[in-house]
Order: sequence, then C-alpha cells, then structure tokens
Amino acid sequence: MLAVVSCSLFLSVLVWFNYSAVLPAIVADWGLSGTRAGIVFAAFQAGYLLAIVPVGMVVDRRTPRGVIGVGATVTGGASLLFALLASGFLAGTGLRFLAGIGMAGVYVPGMRFVAEWYPEAERGTAMGVYVGTFSAGSGLSFLLAGTIAAAFDWRIAVAATSVGALCVGPLVLGLGRDAPGADRAEGGFDLAVLRNRAYLAAVGIYSWHNWELFGMRNWLPAFLLTVPAIAMTDSPGLVAGTLVGVAVALGGPGNLVGGALSDRLGRMRVIGIGLTASGLISALLGLLGGLPIGLLVAVVLVYGVVITMDSAPTSTTVTEVVAPERIGTALSIQSFIGFSTTVVSPVVFGWALDAGGYAVAFPTLAAGAFAGLVCVGAFRATTRRSVPRRTR
Repeated sequence: MLAVVSCSLFLSVLVWFNYSAVLPAIVADWGLSGTRAGIVFAAFQAGYLLAIVPVGMVVDRRTPRGVIGVGATVTGGASLLFALLASGFLAGTGLRFLAGIGMAGVYVPGMRFVAEWYPEAERGTAMGVYVGTFSAGSGLSFLLAGTIAAAFDWRIAVAATSVGALCVGPLVLGLGRDAPGADRAEGGFDLAVLRNRAYLAAVGIYSWHNWELFGMRNWLPAFLLTVPAIAMTDSPGLVAGTLVGVAVALGGPGNLVGGALSDRLGRMRVIGIGLTASGLISALLGLLGGLPIGLLVAVVLVYGVVITMDSAPTSTTVTEVVAPERIGTALSIQSFIGFSTTVVSPVVFGWALDAGGYAVAFPTLAAGAFAGLVCVGAFRATTRRSVPRRTR
C-alpha cells in the first residue's frame, strides 16, 4: 500500500513544477511579463490552497483512495490541456489553477492513507518514504521537463510530465486497499484541533520549514548563476539547473532519513537536527560564492538533503497528536498554513537581495529555520508530560 500511494504521488507531483522547468520558453512564446508569468505559477498554489481544507475534511469521512484518484485525474487532465490548448495568459492561469485544485486531492489524502496503515512506531519511516516521493518527483520534474523541452518543445515536455497522473486513478483504485478498522469522522468541522497546543506548535514548525525550503528552491538557481565557478562553464544555465534539480531530488532521501531516524531517536530531536543544519547553511551560503565548484556542489547537495529532514517527522507528529478520525483535517490545515508562507518567503528574500545582495538574502531563510526551532521548544514544553517519548 505504501508503494501504491507513493507511486500515485510521484506521478502526480511531476505536474507541480513542469511549468517552472519550461518557464523561459513559455514567457518567450506567449510574450508574458514577469508579473503575468508569476501569476500563472501562483495560480497552481492558489488552487491547491483553496481546495486543501475541504479535501481534508472529506478524507476524514470517506476513503482516501477515491479522492486521490479523482484529484490526480483532474491535475493530470488540466496540465495536459495546458500543454495542448493553452495559448496565453488567461487560459494558462485557469488551467494551472484547476491543476492545483486537483493536486490538493492527492498529497494530503495520501498522508492520511499512510497514517491509517502504519502504527506510530513505524509511521515515521513510512511517512519519510511517502513525503520523500514528493521531493524526488519535484526534482525529476525539473530535470525531465527541462531535458524534453530542450530536445523538442515545451508543450511536449509539459504533456509528457502530465500523462502519468492520468494513470493514478486505475492504480490506486485497482491495487489499493483501505486499511482495516480506519477511524472515520462524523459531523462538521471540529474546532478542537485549533485548541490543541501541541498541534499548533507542529504546524508552526512545518510553516517555518516551508519558509526556508521554498525560498531556497525559488532563489537557488539564480544565485548559482552568479557564482564565478558556474558562470565560467560552457553552459552555466544547464549546470545550475541540473545542480538544483539533483539537490531538490535529494530531498527524497532526506525525508526518508529524517522519518526513519525519528522512529528511533524521537521526532523533535530529528526535527531539531535538520533545522539546525539547514539553517546554518542558509545563513552562510550567500558568502560561499567564491568556493571551488567541487566544494560548492558538495555544499548544495548536502543542503538538499538536510533541508527536508524535518518534513516527514513533522507531518508524522501531526498524525500522533490529534484524534485519529481528524487526521485528514489536521493535515490539510497544516498544509494550508504551511504553504501560505511560501508566498511570502521568496518576496522577503528578494527584498533583502535588493537591499544587500545574497549575503543578506540567504539569512532570511535561516531566520525561518531558527523560528522553527523556537516552535520545537514550544512543542516540548506543551507535550512534556502527555506525549510519548518518541515525539520528544
């Protein structure tokens, strides 16, 4: 079941970043301004955020498999139509918005599905595999779409990374099974989850994690193009893009390592290690542009691993501190709040970049990691007597 739901996420998440991977070609083809190109990207995020909480409430009451199947079909179909029919800003924005709505039906319902199948003692490792699939699929989306676009055309690249999502419905409905004895909720939205201090602290950790992670993913390619060791290569754009794609894909092993270690060392301990390591790199990376290319590559790849180490343990923690029948709602609110910070972080980074360059901008990401550590402290204080040792 873990393989089925992870494959479903992998095939679906290829859609999330295929637009970003071919953005320069779309801008040139459609004559988009920077603002309009950004709006098309933001439309996917907006669709995801609009749908995520209602979807979470649905999977607390119904089987996640059906929601995943429908969501993947919508995101794959909308992205395929984007490749085949979209010819400008309005159509592109609308179809990316619809694709984002569909993606909301895949990611969080899959986490609920994993939580139903795995007991808490093994859930961190399983969640690490599942969430790691998101990072691996994101990195491959950049690499695959970019490579296909360079060889053929951006429309072929977007189409090729969209069709896999259309296979998810038959996969998850044909091979998947519901966990026996899964808890289902009754009634409407339960405000009790918003009064749970341990849950709110975990949501804070996740939000600040996303602040750092998405700021890094948005700005790292631009930074690498300014590094002399990369700028002097024959194809700096290709080198920088490939390095970023590999670093993002290494988030998959990062999630797996973080989830597995959290089953053994404790959720908060591993989250703290991951946030500390990524925060230190974020704080210093803007000063390291003069490194030899080999050493710089090593730093960036380590960055790609440690910046995701805390993700799976955090989502696993959420499933452990709320009522089992409300896990879907809790995860969806976590995702809504967490992804909202991804709208702000790149803007703050850009403001700091204008003010003082990358040496000033990257520490804004480190501030997110260290704010996450403050939330770890709040979680420990809240749960010291009431939560099993593993989460500490």
